[in-house]
Amino acid sequence: MTDAAVDSLLARCRFPAPESAAACAVSGGADSLALLVLACAAGCAVTAVHVDHGLRDGSDREADVVAAAAQRFGARFEACTVEVAAGPNVEARARAARYRVLPPDVLTGHTADDQAETVLLNLMRGAALDGLRGMPAERRPLIGIRRADTHALCAALGLEPVNDLSNDDRSLRRNRVRHELLPLLDSIAARDVAPVIGRQAELLGDDAALLDALSETIEPTDVKSLQAAPPPLARRAVRAWLRGGSDAEHHPPDAATVERVLAVARGESKASDIGGGRRVVRSHGRLTITP
Repeated sequence: MTDAAVDSLLARCRFPAPESAAACAVSGGADSLALLVLACAAGCAVTAVHVDHGLRDGSDREADVVAAAAQRFGARFEACTVEVAAGPNVEARARAARYRVLPPDVLTGHTADDQAETVLLNLMRGAALDGLRGMPAERRPLIGIRRADTHALCAALGLEPVNDLSNDDRSLRRNRVRHELLPLLDSIAARDVAPVIGRQAELLGDDAALLDALSETIEPTDVKSLQAAPPPLARRAVRAWLRGGSDAEHHPPDAATVERVLAVARGESKASDIGGGRRVVRSHGRLTITP
């Protein structure tokens, strides 16, 4: 791949300014190796961080692939090991374990294809507008390029990505979306739908950001304020308030919980359970969260 081709990819990426410190999560797959290469090409001071979950034989050797790539392109290298117990939801638990040891400002190799998959998964979960805006572009420099681009870059540079066989496991919902649903949508639409979904996610993200800003003018603990607000803004104000609790980032309140709180604000009930051993209580025109 020529320097011009690399520059063309960089033009579609969103890396920090040259010489900025950039920790990159690098598993050894094509996307994360491309992240490493492009971050270095963008002039960042890159640290490639590899996390071994110990979930498959030989996973400890994948760090060697990342270390060699980091040395070749002038990046620092760090290796971390986490333990993920066997059991259900292993993919989600592995992700949580990974992010516990990664730097909080770590860059990831999510591409436009990952974004399309995420939006469709969120749609099936009923995540509404907040889910349909997909993953924020922040800390995802490759969100504007395709998975095919990352594979082509690795091939051109003679990099041999780690082949994670779990990516072909059709028992995982994301893999079915990747290998079955998206190709079917392409066929029905007679076009490549991933960029279309990505553009819609970006537009919906702008809409959601506007609603978030408008909802900040509403005091979620004041009954009169909630009653006077348009329902979409009242719902957002309540959701933001409830998310202030512990572990809220990973377990945001669902629509039913938000509606129960609004019912308390409307005087239809005096209190309501909101999960996590907490409830919302109305007293003297105010809402409070109590154990």
